[in-house]
Amino acid sequence: MRQEFIQEMKEKLLAEKARIESELASIGPRDPNNPENFTAAFPDFGTSEDDNALETTLYNDRISQEQALEDTLQDVNAALERVEKSAYGTCKYCKREIPEERLEARPEAGACVECKKKLTMEP
Repeated sequence: MRQEFIQEMKEKLLAEKARIESELASIGPRDPNNPENFTAAFPDFGTSEDDNALETTLYNDRISQEQALEDTLQDVNAALERVEKSAYGTCKYCKREIPEERLEARPEAGACVECKKKLTMEP
């Protein structure tokens, strides 16, 4: 795989990491027990039933959003680790090269389309 392409993907991954971490920080602080995770903050609008219902709904949304962002951040960090280990662009299952088009669409991809399809197909 071309070094220029890998460097371009690394820059995209670093930008995506910064964006995700910024978005996570807007949801809540880092978990002091696990700095890789964030903790969704519970909003406080007031004491009425309507306020409590809104707080609970917003908190549940934040938890879902936090989990999705943390999952993506984990994928991005894993891809950056593969870049550092000179393993970026190789499918972790079949060990074949992942096409550049796939990596351009999803720079954090660790699997080729064929292997990903096999993993996500229902039995």
